[in-house]
Amino acid sequence: MTLYQKLQKATSEEDVKDAYIKALGLKEYQKNLIDIQTKEIWFEAKDNAKLSSYAMFTQLMHYVQQALNKGDYIPPFLCVMDTQKASIMKSADVIPFLEKKTIKWGKSASKYTPEALDAISAHIGTHFVSFKIETNEEEFISTIKNAIKSGDIIRTQITPDNLKQVFDKWVAMIGREIKGVAEEDYALLFFADIMHDGTAATHDDLTAQLLHKNNAPVFSLHGHLYELGNKEGYRQFWAIYHKPPKSEYRDYLLERRDSLIPIDERSFKGAYYTPLNVVDKAYDKLSETLGKNWQREYIVWDMCCGVGNLEVKHSNPRNIYMSTLDSADVDVMKATKTCVAAQRFQYDYLNDDITDDGKIDYTLIPQALRKAIADGKKILVLMNPPYAEATNADNTAGAENSENKVGVAKTKLAATAMANYGKASNELYTQFVARIALEIPTATLAMFSTLKYINAPTLDDFRATWNAKYLGGFVVHSKSFDGLKGNFPIGFLIWKTDMNSKKKTPITEISTEVLDKKAQPIGEKTFYNLPNQELLTNWIERPKTNKL
Repeated sequence: MTLYQKLQKATSEEDVKDAYIKALGLKEYQKNLIDIQTKEIWFEAKDNAKLSSYAMFTQLMHYVQQALNKGDYIPPFLCVMDTQKASIMKSADVIPFLEKKTIKWGKSASKYTPEALDAISAHIGTHFVSFKIETNEEEFISTIKNAIKSGDIIRTQITPDNLKQVFDKWVAMIGREIKGVAEEDYALLFFADIMHDGTAATHDDLTAQLLHKNNAPVFSLHGHLYELGNKEGYRQFWAIYHKPPKSEYRDYLLERRDSLIPIDERSFKGAYYTPLNVVDKAYDKLSETLGKNWQREYIVWDMCCGVGNLEVKHSNPRNIYMSTLDSADVDVMKATKTCVAAQRFQYDYLNDDITDDGKIDYTLIPQALRKAIADGKKILVLMNPPYAEATNADNTAGAENSENKVGVAKTKLAATAMANYGKASNELYTQFVARIALEIPTATLAMFSTLKYINAPTLDDFRATWNAKYLGGFVVHSKSFDGLKGNFPIGFLIWKTDMNSKKKTPITEISTEVLDKKAQPIGEKTFYNLPNQELLTNWIERPKTNKL
């Protein structure tokens, strides 16, 4: 049972004290007028959450004042806590103020005067660190234990392991209090905030910026300034965490922006970080399949590159073109100096340059890339496209309205260029493949995706239209990718397409290497594409639906 759960079952102040004593592992302590006394910390405890931290500290300060007057021992730290919240501060931050003896105290600690509450509150407001036990229990316990051990209040570092947890708390304490900011922009403001030491940003070119106006933090995003809605929440948050993160974590944290994007938007954009150990395996497979000099021989285009994880292992970035739907991804690549020599640009491959009659305006693509395609140079499309799928009729390219995954398949490409591909127009990754077949008909394609285009009965029309020879690949467990739900194989398959040929290369079966969740090889597997007429569903008559 967690500390918070125990506190919710507490029926007395003694229950609250005992819950905190056990959670904090206190060994040598006393219970007196001061609720809990140790050599390092004095604690004031309440069995409800009616009083503010300021009021509880005012009560505790009454005892500190008495100790000062008598010349008694005062510990390094002071802590107040109840069933919902807890706060800690250094005694040294308040002792000089109390030594002035200007406060008009009440008859007892619990009967403090309004003047005493006002005076204490005004002084300690910037000195204590607050925790909401329901969401910050671990941070509170570690802060108290570290204070006892080190003699200092050590703020929690932001690391890859706690990034999502810290972000969720930032949203709750800061983000939702900022008026006018869309949910999908929280991550941009979050990174602007954590990648700033109070004086300067750690990275240039971030989409959002942390500035200061009237001695208070403000955020700049897309030409607008957003002021804090809750300065106290901001102070409390940054009293818990340390910023900026350690230098060795910074670039990686920025690259993991995908994990902070709302799930619906992530599915639509395909913002799933490709783990570097999986990228290593992909490059090994490319060398095995295309030859050891492939990085020098091929022009590489990744038209859904995200923050560039698939390209960071490439040794010849001048041969790389990287485009992404989200301009913030380009900003992250510039800030982290990912593939500096590559051409990195914002570009919606399924919409931006496709006219209403299905023609493609190539002026949005870099001239050098257009020339390489026109000259018939060896083009490798290397990508991990979005896996989002339209799951009902409202999401198909020709539908007028949609309620489920709005707009997933409603792209200009699907509406104008996929008449021969059947239900493949409902899949975003097969839309990418269809345009590549139209635009670069003899490209080599190396793609991460589900395996539906290999053997799903609903994609028969896709396989009948698309023409490509399988060269090799592997499948890896979906759990290798953060954020993907379920257990299923993700294929990295390499194909030599030939849409100009009249000779069809049918997809009947493919053999792949199998990698586990840690991208370690564990065997081989063959995937078969059987004719629809041989499927069991065609042998057995489907029972009528029970309408009762």
